[in-house]
Amino acid sequence: MQGPPHVSRRTLLGGSLALAGAAAAGCALPVGLGSSRTHVQYWHFLGASDGIIMNQMVQAFARTAPDIYVEENVLAWGEPYYTKIAMAGSGGRSPDLATFHLARLAGIGAGAILDPIDVKLMEEAGLRGSDFSPPIWERAHLDGVLYAIPLDAHPMVQYYNTDLCAKAGLLGSDGKLLPTKGEDELLAMLRKAKDAMGGKPPLAFDALGLGTVGPWRVWWSLYPQSGGTLLSPDGTRITIDDDKALAALRLMARLGSEGLCDWRTDYGASVANFTNGEAAFLWNGDWEVTGLKERKTPFSMARFPSVFGGASAQADCHAFVLPHQRDRDPEVERAVYRFIAYLVKNSADWAVAGHVPAYLPTLDQPDYLALHPQSEYRSVVTEVALDPQVWFTGSASRLWIEFGEAFSPVISGQRSPEDGLAAAKASLARLLAAPNPFPRQER
Repeated sequence: MQGPPHVSRRTLLGGSLALAGAAAAGCALPVGLGSSRTHVQYWHFLGASDGIIMNQMVQAFARTAPDIYVEENVLAWGEPYYTKIAMAGSGGRSPDLATFHLARLAGIGAGAILDPIDVKLMEEAGLRGSDFSPPIWERAHLDGVLYAIPLDAHPMVQYYNTDLCAKAGLLGSDGKLLPTKGEDELLAMLRKAKDAMGGKPPLAFDALGLGTVGPWRVWWSLYPQSGGTLLSPDGTRITIDDDKALAALRLMARLGSEGLCDWRTDYGASVANFTNGEAAFLWNGDWEVTGLKERKTPFSMARFPSVFGGASAQADCHAFVLPHQRDRDPEVERAVYRFIAYLVKNSADWAVAGHVPAYLPTLDQPDYLALHPQSEYRSVVTEVALDPQVWFTGSASRLWIEFGEAFSPVISGQRSPEDGLAAAKASLARLLAAPNPFPRQER
């Protein structure tokens, strides 16, 4: 297996521009040409360092499989991407393979827009369900049918500035952040950092702004730690435990009222504050690793704090799906599974960007364990707090945005936790009552 690809600043910037241009134009980034090769058309939305690393992995696969030509198409992230997948799948004229957010699976019309995974072909390519994180593997199924092959989890993590934390006496003899357990220890850690910073808010996260999703992601990390749920297993009833939900919201309100977080920061400002040493901690997804290293921020990473008993963290997952085709070419189909298996088995390379491989054998590979700080939070992969399986969840979904709008004023003190929870539950009730634009059906 190849070692993780090196991403220099020049490669990162140049590659980002190239990928951005390709995404804007919907262009392909082909790997090799030749009519004698089996042609696999692959769509994804991965940009910046994610996109660079994926392109490197596609090129590496081409060197190991000269009989397969992978046409890599980079499309715009978010709703435009899923709209294109839906349109292509409903017409049966789709790419052979696509990258997907696993939380989007329930709302995209599995059986009509996505085709099931052929488990026999997957196993022929060397992948077994038992080798994947159990909660992630389970979430790749709908009604007992496998519709996705997971690549990773990208969870909420705790970034910490090693210089500021050392100054505050928060590092152990090994140079790593001393772990906290429970609300009191977390608050004590943040207060020490605040004192060491001369009274500045030590914690940054996406708390404010149009379409902000940070408050949802923080709350959905904290609330499930106490066993709280959002919906019934069939996705038809609200099952929020008010006491547990309010405990998480009251902590979030306390972070704002005590000046332990800066509630005025949107996503970009929160990352900038941490990057520039204006915050000792950043709560965010694991994908900021490359940028922080390139800017030479003194940092490391740990799992999201365990506050309410459990140790879960909000997460979504990248996965591979088969957009619906009327007739699949058997030769192309086998090539697709070979390609998926290569990417999954070499996911230590993919982890350079910060994501945790969902393929459990990777977590013990020397190449992966040598990645720092990426390997420091790998154990979260079996304790991820995933979205409920309903159509309005997933990355950049209405649920994330509406819960963010409900909870953001709680952090700033402009709304009580009780009112914030009431607003979130009202939004959830409206979403439950709305029709699924892509109802699931069997072909």
